Amino acid sequence: MTSDAVSVPASAADPEVLRYTAFATDPAGGNPAGVVLDASGLSDERMLAVAAEVGYSESAFLIPGSAEGAYTVRYFSPLAEVPFCGHATVASAVALAERHGPGAYVFATRAGEVPIEVEKDADGVLRATLTSVEPHVEGIGEADVAEALALLGWSADELDAALPPRVAFAGARHLVLAAATRDRLARLDYDFDGLAAFMTARDLVTLQLVWRESRHVFHVRDPFPVGGVVEDPATGAAAAAFGAYLRERAAVTAPATLTLHQGEDLGRPGVLRVELREGDSRVRVSGAAVGIAG
Repeated sequence: MTSDAVSVPASAADPEVLRYTAFATDPAGGNPAGVVLDASGLSDERMLAVAAEVGYSESAFLIPGSAEGAYTVRYFSPLAEVPFCGHATVASAVALAERHGPGAYVFATRAGEVPIEVEKDADGVLRATLTSVEPHVEGIGEADVAEALALLGWSADELDAALPPRVAFAGARHLVLAAATRDRLARLDYDFDGLAAFMTARDLVTLQLVWRESRHVFHVRDPFPVGGVVEDPATGAAAAAFGAYLRERAAVTAPATLTLHQGEDLGRPGVLRVELREGDSRVRVSGAAVGIAG
């Protein structure tokens, strides 16, 4: 497969930046990410500046390791570094596979080691599957839930009682809030600065807002004000955390494959596959990625 991703000349001051969208096969869908395949020599300040110049919710900066397929990866939003980003991981892995071929890659992230497998399907589409770091789920106090709901403009009776609020982690922390109806999920108009302060104080990267369509199908949205973005169009890290949440709540039983639809309300539809395996607490998240033409 040949990429049509846009790039600019590479140097320490002006690195080559590729642009991909993850969790979609159409450049108009999914979640765009900047990808720098060789960020050797870039300072933290320069990586943050490049991410701000690109303007996507996150950009990934890769530093090749000594072993084949091994990379150290840093992730930056326009405002700050984040420990892990799923959609930029998928985008980066597909970009590497276009240049070096499908196969196994390993990303050393600030959240831990993340293995990725890239395969080409029967239609010639490259799809990446990441395996999360060890996930965990924790409770959240009633006062914090009430504050989050007030900032969102939601009421407690609009929540799905079968999926109670929790904080889930699979590389980054996300507050899971389940809406009782698709209509509630579709209406998102929140206090940007207030929610950003709430999330920063609790080390939350996004809110994972979900609605359950059926046993294994969900619709999700992710406010991301701490990254300077109103909403993330497709969020792999939150998808992994949500898989861990569903397992912990016994809302699904492994082995299971879940389908998460995200970005529809933004006009950037994407699909994330979440796999839970029996005997392995880690969560696998899969999706396609394609280059974005200029």
